[in-house]
Parts: sequence; structure tokens; C-alpha cells
Amino acid sequence: MTITNKIRLGIIGSGNIGNVHMNIFGQLKDDVEIVALTDLNYPLAQQCAAKHGIPTVYKTNDELIQDPNIDAIVIGVPNQWHAPLAVQALHAGKHVLLEKPMAINAQAAREIVKAQHETGKVLMIPHQMRWDWLPLQVKQQIDNGSIGSIYNAKVGWFRRKGIPGWGTWFTDHQQSGGGPLIDIGVHMLDLAFFFLGDAKPVSVFGSTYAEFGPKKRGIGTWGTPDWSGSYNVEDLATAMIKLDNGSTLTLEVSWAVHMDTDSSHFIHLMGSEGGASIVGNKGKLLTETFERAAEVELITPEKDEGGRIRLSRHFVECIREGKQPDTSVMTGFTNNLILDAIYESSRTGHEVILDWNL
Repeated sequence: MTITNKIRLGIIGSGNIGNVHMNIFGQLKDDVEIVALTDLNYPLAQQCAAKHGIPTVYKTNDELIQDPNIDAIVIGVPNQWHAPLAVQALHAGKHVLLEKPMAINAQAAREIVKAQHETGKVLMIPHQMRWDWLPLQVKQQIDNGSIGSIYNAKVGWFRRKGIPGWGTWFTDHQQSGGGPLIDIGVHMLDLAFFFLGDAKPVSVFGSTYAEFGPKKRGIGTWGTPDWSGSYNVEDLATAMIKLDNGSTLTLEVSWAVHMDTDSSHFIHLMGSEGGASIVGNKGKLLTETFERAAEVELITPEKDEGGRIRLSRHFVECIREGKQPDTSVMTGFTNNLILDAIYESSRTGHEVILDWNL
């Protein structure tokens, strides 16, 4: 497929995340043209198309995927449909921006990896947090050696009262694959491995808990609850991950929990020469100078364009230059392997060795 001056984009999904992508790509008018949209809720897709000036609304995913005038597709639908739609789009010759998690489980992730390898098309997972200003500054310090060897990392995200869409696909295991672990935990895993570099996870020990959702407590503001639905996922997960270079990573996430938290995500990196911490929109670099603890505060500039713009521009660059995105199909596969292992470890009570076979 020949890419014209502008990349012609189709979007599958007119919900919250679909609208985010419409707004962001709408700011890249010199490089991207959103030409088509579809959603299971056809009237909603029509409303969104009118709002964003999208010329074509398809009634089915198949129609959009098979449109020869589309170069790339954004997939923003419930997790269970990620793999089927991504595989179909790749084999139809489309580049794909696939919402996190890449797949509902590792088995489905393997299908996406196979399709991407067979087609050679760009597949990118839009983990916007690694594109935020603070993580980029910390990564720069890691790359120039200021932090040294990272031997331990601690990442997490405790939401005090944030269960999304109770009774909808968010809280139905068959459609979502899990709760906060697969929803926001996958963001923290991506951030961790952004910093840890080539270190490869080898084993996992973890536990999950559901103390709020089954009681219809801890309800957040994202999504509209369906009180006739069900809740059969976790609302807290914790895990330790061992890496092949001897370092360790701990992960803790919740949708709801009784603790003193401002619901900000956190990253703490412990290196041989220095450290780094990010809590919400604040960051620090830490070291020791003249036998004294020293630290430098990092503050995001007021006029920073934001991570989502940077990641969307990166997707465009990868398509134009034929290069692998930073959040490639293999980063998505790594995350799915770890997520599956945490759930399995919680079920069995044992450490799980990761199976890297494709």
C-alpha cells in the first residue's frame, strides 16, 4: 500500500478512548486524515463523525478494515476483540494502533505477534505514559549512565475509589480479561520496562483480591454502571517479577482500596549510582554527593504538548519510515505474559516461570 502525503486513518470504536484518539489525531492535520469511523453503536458513531468531521461511517468493522483507501487503523474496543480485529487489520494490509492491553491474554497476544511478523506492518500499543515529559527526562538520565545499574524497581497505582463501569465489559472477565491489573497495571509494566531496558522477565509471584467490586463499593467516575451486570474481576493486585540480570520489579495496583492515597501512579527506581522517583506529575532524581543525600526536582513545563501527541506522531513516523515502534508487538507480548503469570500465580499460590515460546 502506498502512503500518500497524509496517512488515511480509520477508527474502530467511538467510546471514550476512541474520542481521545479522534481529538489527538485531529491536531496532526498536516500528517493524518481521519477518513472513516465505525462502532457497534452506529448512531453514536454518526454523532462522533459529525463532531469530528469524519466523512465516512461504516456499520461494520469488516467494511472499515477492507476499505482500500485506509492506510492505518486505530482499535479502541473492549479487550476481548483486540486480537481478532488486529489480526484481521494486519492481514488486510493496514498498520495498527492497538489500545492496551495488546490482548486479553498471552495466547491471543501470540496470534497478534504471528500476524505482525507475517505482514511486516506497524503495530503499536499507545502507552502514553512513557511519552510524558517526566519519564522521558528520567530515561535520558538512565541512558547517559547517571543512575547506573537499576537493581530494583517499584511501580504502582493505587486508586482509592475508582472501579470503572461496574457491570459493563470492564468488570466482566470474559470481555476484559481482568480488573486493575490488566487495565492500569499494564501501563505501569510498560513504564517499568521502558526504564529497565533489555532486562528480560523470567518469573513472577503474585496475588489478586476482590474486596470491593462484589459488594458494589469503590465505584469510580469512568464509564456508566450497569447494576444488572456482574463483577468477576479483581480490584487489587500485587506481584514481584524477577529479571534475567538479577534485578527485581514489584507491581501494586488497585481500583479501590482503603489507604491514604491521592490515586496517583508511582515509579521508584533504585540504581547503583542514583535513583529516580515519579509520583503523579512530580519527579525527582536522587543521588549522594560529598557523602550527603542530594536530589533534583523535575517539573513538567507548562507548555508541554503532552505524551499522547508525541506517541501519535511516533506512530506516523514509524509508518512513514518503516521502523518498529518503541511500544512494539513484542512489548505488548511481554506485558501479556506477565499479566497471565500474575493471575496464574494468584490461582495456584506458586511462582510462575514465563514461557517465551511463540
